[in-house]
Amino acid sequence: MRISMTRFQVLLAFGILVLAVPASAQEAAALFKTFCATCHESDGESRAPERDVLKLMSPEQILSALEKGSMAKVGAERSRAERRALAEYLSGKRLGDAPLAAIPPSAYCRGSASGFESSLSGPAWNGWGVTQANTRFQPARDAGISANAVSRLKLKWAFGFPGATSASSQPVVLGGRVYISSWEGDVFSLDAKTGCIHWRLETEAGIRSAITLGRGASNGLVAYFSDLAANAYAVDASSGKLLWKTKLDPYPLARVSGALKLSGGLLYVPVSSREESMAADPRYSCCRFRGSVVALDAVTGKQVWKTFMISDEAHPTQVSSAGVQSWGPSGAAVWSSPTIDEKRNALYVGTGNSYSAPVAPMSDSIVAMDLKSGKILWFRQITPNDTWNGSCPETAGDHANCANQEAPDYDFASPPILVEQLGSRPMLIVGQKSGVLFALDPDSKGDLLWEQRVGVGGTSGGIMWGSAMDGERVYAALSDSKRVGRVIDPNSGGGLAAVDIKTGKLLWKTPHPDCGSRKPCGKVQAAAVTAIPGVVFSGSVDGRLRVYSAVDGRIIWEFNTAQAFSTVNGVKARGGSISDGGVAVVDGMVFANSGYSHHSGIIPGNAFLAFGLE
Repeated sequence: MRISMTRFQVLLAFGILVLAVPASAQEAAALFKTFCATCHESDGESRAPERDVLKLMSPEQILSALEKGSMAKVGAERSRAERRALAEYLSGKRLGDAPLAAIPPSAYCRGSASGFESSLSGPAWNGWGVTQANTRFQPARDAGISANAVSRLKLKWAFGFPGATSASSQPVVLGGRVYISSWEGDVFSLDAKTGCIHWRLETEAGIRSAITLGRGASNGLVAYFSDLAANAYAVDASSGKLLWKTKLDPYPLARVSGALKLSGGLLYVPVSSREESMAADPRYSCCRFRGSVVALDAVTGKQVWKTFMISDEAHPTQVSSAGVQSWGPSGAAVWSSPTIDEKRNALYVGTGNSYSAPVAPMSDSIVAMDLKSGKILWFRQITPNDTWNGSCPETAGDHANCANQEAPDYDFASPPILVEQLGSRPMLIVGQKSGVLFALDPDSKGDLLWEQRVGVGGTSGGIMWGSAMDGERVYAALSDSKRVGRVIDPNSGGGLAAVDIKTGKLLWKTPHPDCGSRKPCGKVQAAAVTAIPGVVFSGSVDGRLRVYSAVDGRIIWEFNTAQAFSTVNGVKARGGSISDGGVAVVDGMVFANSGYSHHSGIIPGNAFLAFGLE
């Protein structure tokens, strides 16, 4: 007897799970209206083809344009599922039943998963900052690598993200497994030693934040994460089975870029948006988004509370110079993972700038909230009057949506680090895109304890995605990129600095090495840094992963990730710029993503790399 398997059965056989994706006409129409309509429904004002022209095309043609053709840059911002939904909606025809980007069966782990270690004990890197305080410091017992042994690190295996041009999430490691995700909307559970795939999940939208692991209702391990369509997910960490999915914000441009935190049975999720960049189009009616933090019940996914960083909804203000209605206040996005302070029953986040006038009082601020209710306990605004969006730079074609061309765009893109230890007063240390580190007093409503400038700062940073703290020093990598017209100056930016946490004194600062004859090259170090005793890991947009001495800032190890790799999953992979998430150091292994095609990224890529001691 011949037994045929449906595509769905084949996917399940190899641990591939596909969640509900935006396939309905209503959902696809919302995608088009949000991200495409300003150009494709412009009444002849744009060179982009109108809807009636697109309908003459096949869905395969539209999908190809979004993935490889003239719209590839726009398509890179959307997940695989979203691009397929748009292709079918605009053409009015169904795509063929194409499988997910192919991975051979040999890439999947063999045997039963019964030996899965579901314990939260043992060496691990869980969530964005490895601790609830977001220290990004791995102690020696969990790191399994000493400062003296770092120079012996060698590549053990490489993994390729199918179809991706960016690999930038923070790796998470627990129970012998690595949890990683991509901008294509793929989530993988891999074996930490070999890189074989335990399961693969396709979500609605891309994922750039870290996964957080915790106990579920039946005491099993659950993986929690959020995507770039502002959805939160809970899946069984052993099998990848979906437990629940919750929409965090109905605003079409809402997204989650920072990792959620789990504490006391609640998940705390930061909500940001893409509206700031959409405002570069003079036809866009700017702006209505409000940043927020949402608390969800970890078992059910139901909302417990939601606190906006702007108390009132936006209202009509004035008509722009382009004749379009303006709205405000808006902005104050929450870009990064919250910091949990159970002793004070508080949660801390940093906010971004305002998008439109009037200025939001809690923009560019550190905000403290009650863990149980979400009530604002206090906030400290560091940069007032920072009302900026994509129409403000000198390189913008039209400034119709810009409320303040002199605004610096000094978001807090990295989370506060809570310092509370013997011999040091409690403080929150946080880096800003201004290039300044600030220490605030959590017991005095954020009073300033010290500040130290370590970088030049600017709209591209400053200090971007995350600093690390080892109990004595805080380490901050620097973006500090400058533009010449629309192009990033390859000789600008970069460097790593160390500051004494008690005094704020600058201890050392190591500049980024010269590019020499390498092309493309850049010195921007926007990626979050990671510290273990004695050394600090920092990646760069030139594709180099470097290790620095914590004592004096000397570079003691370097690896070029901007190259082609032979992968354990049979997907062609090439590394590139390193941004967003940093490395995870667990049990003698170092895990890192490589490849970034957004913002200051200059070398796209799709590689995930695992290093160990030779």
